[in-house]
Amino acid sequence: MPDIKVPQPNKPLEEDIVNVVAPAGIEETSNHIKLGNYFAKTFFIFTYPRYISSGWFSPIINLAEMMDVSIHVHPMDTPLALRGFQKKVAHIEAELSERQDKGLVRSPRLETAYRDVEKLRDDLQQGTERLFKVGVYMTVYGSSIEQLNKLEQVIISTLEAKLVYIKPALFRQMDGFTTVLPVGQDKLSIHTSLNTGPVSSLFPFVSPNLTSDEGVLYGVNMHNNSLIIFDRFALPNANQVVFAKSGAGKSYATKLEILRTLMMGTDVIVIDPENEYQNLANAVGGSFFKISLTSPHNINPFDIPLIPEDEDPANVFKSHVLNLTGLIKLMVGELSPEADSLLDRAIIETYAARDITAETFGTNKELDPPLLEDLQTILQNTEGAEGIAQRLEKYVRGSYAGFTNNATDVDISNRFIVFSIRDLEEELRPIAMYIVLNFVWTLVRSELKRRLLIIDEAWWMMQYKYSAAFLFGLAKRARKYYLGLTTITQNVEDFFNSEYGKPIITNSSLQLLMKQSPASINAVGDAFGLTDSEKSFLLEARVGEGLFFVGLKHVAMKIVASYTEDRIITTDPEQVLELKKSQQK
Repeated sequence: MPDIKVPQPNKPLEEDIVNVVAPAGIEETSNHIKLGNYFAKTFFIFTYPRYISSGWFSPIINLAEMMDVSIHVHPMDTPLALRGFQKKVAHIEAELSERQDKGLVRSPRLETAYRDVEKLRDDLQQGTERLFKVGVYMTVYGSSIEQLNKLEQVIISTLEAKLVYIKPALFRQMDGFTTVLPVGQDKLSIHTSLNTGPVSSLFPFVSPNLTSDEGVLYGVNMHNNSLIIFDRFALPNANQVVFAKSGAGKSYATKLEILRTLMMGTDVIVIDPENEYQNLANAVGGSFFKISLTSPHNINPFDIPLIPEDEDPANVFKSHVLNLTGLIKLMVGELSPEADSLLDRAIIETYAARDITAETFGTNKELDPPLLEDLQTILQNTEGAEGIAQRLEKYVRGSYAGFTNNATDVDISNRFIVFSIRDLEEELRPIAMYIVLNFVWTLVRSELKRRLLIIDEAWWMMQYKYSAAFLFGLAKRARKYYLGLTTITQNVEDFFNSEYGKPIITNSSLQLLMKQSPASINAVGDAFGLTDSEKSFLLEARVGEGLFFVGLKHVAMKIVASYTEDRIITTDPEQVLELKKSQQK
């Protein structure tokens, strides 16, 4: 049997496009419509104050919500408007004369109206002004009626603060929705007569744009759906701070930045307190080192750093001794000025016992660096320093012995390196962070190279004076060595309570604020100068949403990852289990 060709009706291309774009169905009620799974509600402005300032409409345009705004401007015929104003002036003059004949007190309202109309007549006659009929309409969207009502209250309160009032298009929501669509149809036709000045105050009809010509994609601008692209190394410094409560997506955003930064040729080093970066390291072929009491990976804090060609070995030695002094104080606690002086001398003598001095520091590669137990031996034999040696015992031979008293055996040649400290006791985490950071800092100083240093849960270090001071020193000096420092924290109070917390923020060109807790929102708001609406946004932000600051500019941003990126960086327990099941199959 031969094939029978089914004839197809000749439908214009426009009809096919309409069928694709149009929703499956629309449900209309008196005060809203339903499009698929979303609800929509349209409003119009019906009254304005006598004076309005330029940019008064910007808070609505820049509102980080799902909404559409449409402004319909219809030019009016000037001769016709002048004839109308002539009648209006005659009416006002007659009313003023009548009040004067009756001996009534003057009416400021009528006198003001008379002056305004006369001035507008002069401007229209001279051609310096034109008259327009203007309709301003707004349609808001939400997944529920409650969300619509909440957004309605935000818009009403924002506009009423400027003495501008709106109403919903009752029983005409479908006409209102069509009016806001970009098809140029003003079906509501609710207009206010405005001259050129007030109309121009609605413009520029733009929302904040925060992007550059090159760099990595950080997210999507929630004001206008534009892309936020930045090269952090093109800014005054490449430092960044990330503040968010647990589960807001701060580590997810950072891992996404790391993945995209690696593609741009930048080396990345991470201090990971919760093994959140292990999958990422495995996916990109990075190195993952577990720092613990029983781990085979160790870092000797007494290692001799590589000396940069343009630096004096004696200066590097003194800086190294100061860093070691801060580490020992972090281990043993506060010291008196006398004990501090003894510790400084003991560290120098510990190196001297291995024939390492300020003059020969770093010049002889064959000399083995000392260990922590060597310093303890020197302290035990130094009068007045026995107490310090006793307090170091648990780190040398006691329950904390391990990663602080062994030779370094980590390979740092990889472009992506992760140091995990999850398996350490909480008391040891600040110490491990300090040791790793000191080790990384010597690496950074030895070779000028574009690098990122990520410190997750940096509040561990901010709890202690010496580790916080060391972190602040990194933030100040990172730019000189082509290093971008990212500090991530969920305990905002610990960060701000430290005397070094705010200086670290001010030394960061990038800041990312994500969902905050009610207990910390005021501290965050004061530190970053947030408005009440921005505070509310951070309290109610969804996962992956936040405020992105670059210098003095900031926008609401949504973190968006591709399917492949999401599978690599996700730490959501449900997704992780699904990935494991799919891999087993």
